[in-house]
Amino acid sequence: MFPLHSEALVLRTVDFGESDRIVHLLTPRTARLTAIAKGAKRSRRRFAGTLDLFNHLHVHVERRRADSLARLEQARLIDSFPTLRVHPARFALACYLAELVDRLAPEGGAPADGARLFGFARAALACVASRSADARLRVLLELRALDALGLRPELGRCVRCAGALGPASRVGFHVGEGGAVCAACRAGGEPLLPLHRGTLRALEQGLRLPLDRLDRL
Repeated sequence: MFPLHSEALVLRTVDFGESDRIVHLLTPRTARLTAIAKGAKRSRRRFAGTLDLFNHLHVHVERRRADSLARLEQARLIDSFPTLRVHPARFALACYLAELVDRLAPEGGAPADGARLFGFARAALACVASRSADARLRVLLELRALDALGLRPELGRCVRCAGALGPASRVGFHVGEGGAVCAACRAGGEPLLPLHRGTLRALEQGLRLPLDRLDRL
């Protein structure tokens, strides 16, 4: 896989030593990738304006040995999502999403998983950059992030028996098992989160709609 020439999103940067910087990237081919940018804190030409949080880049990454840290050799800016940086609510939500992906995304994952996750993250940042960042948008993007990470909750059927949830207007949601539980599978005294069926339908619709159409919910 290396050398790697790919699109990437900057999820996190950490100063390292006097002049270097550790960069957490998200790429379509590797999912999360940790690399060191040598001299990034001193050089005004190699990485000027490219290693800021959220930046969409084209990168050249090398790794000399399988057990060594990857090295970021070049980075070219594609998009910086500038409106994220001038609206506090948008910036806060984008930071939250970047941290969520950085903590949960596997490093060196399968290309298909990396491509799905990268596509979500790029579209999510564009979505946040273009609309009001309210609590409803945060919940929907959290749900879409879980879906992109392969952790999609079960909303339409019982997570235990895969049967119908029944006619009740409210159902119980088991957070640990990641889905709704029907009345037949529910144990007495079990701690479940009560949810209205309309909420489940809205969440299901939020998973189906393209990110640029979430304002229709």
